[in-house]
Amino acid sequence: MKILAIGDVCGKPGVDILRTKLRQLKKSTGADLTVVNGENACGRGISPELADEIFYAGADVITLGNHTFANRQICDYLDERRDIIRPYNLHSALPGNGYTVVDAGAYRVCVANLIGRHNMDFHASCPFAAADKILKDVSADLFLFDFHAESTSEKRALGYYLDGRAAAVWGTHTHIPTADACVLPKGTAYITDLGMTGGIESVIGVKVEQSVQYFRGYLAPRFEASDRDVRIQGFVFELDGGRAVSAERVEIF
Repeated sequence: MKILAIGDVCGKPGVDILRTKLRQLKKSTGADLTVVNGENACGRGISPELADEIFYAGADVITLGNHTFANRQICDYLDERRDIIRPYNLHSALPGNGYTVVDAGAYRVCVANLIGRHNMDFHASCPFAAADKILKDVSADLFLFDFHAESTSEKRALGYYLDGRAAAVWGTHTHIPTADACVLPKGTAYITDLGMTGGIESVIGVKVEQSVQYFRGYLAPRFEASDRDVRIQGFVFELDGGRAVSAERVEIF
């Protein structure tokens, strides 16, 4: 079984390339299940219309992150659908669900979304305890975790914590693909960050000149998504039963 995980979609350029290239990528990789992080589809947040576009492009599940509620139009949509999920360890009273279970061939697969706490102030509960609760309470054959976190150390710690219990753990949020893809000792596929889907000639998806102005202390205009060198970045995790066989980077432009 193969899982295709796609890095954070950044603005209209990211959505557009998914529309034209995702089905091709799914076919070439032989993916049985495709999970896309869409929390930056609007630049900050996601709208029901853009979520529909990402599903139409070929996503089976959309995960989110710290910008989940930047566009409040998404709130009802999150309650109405089970295939778009927000971080499970945010307050339980917030709209939406933190995991979903999908049928993927011979397996029932739980896809879960968590958010980190290190260097991120979103009043989230402990992601380690949240992962334990999902593993205890949810009936599924395989468990996949999108960990939306700033700190590479927190991501790696969760990967090792879930080793042998999750089929795959991957990081999102920092938009830069890392070089540590591996199968952990007890059989869990792991990568610290998938990368991003959008304009690679950018500062994590934002137009270069705007980001430079911001970091130099000037009053930069509202950030806009770069449309330069647009690519899809992600990873394919191959599973054999409940154990991972490989984790390989994919990139298409």
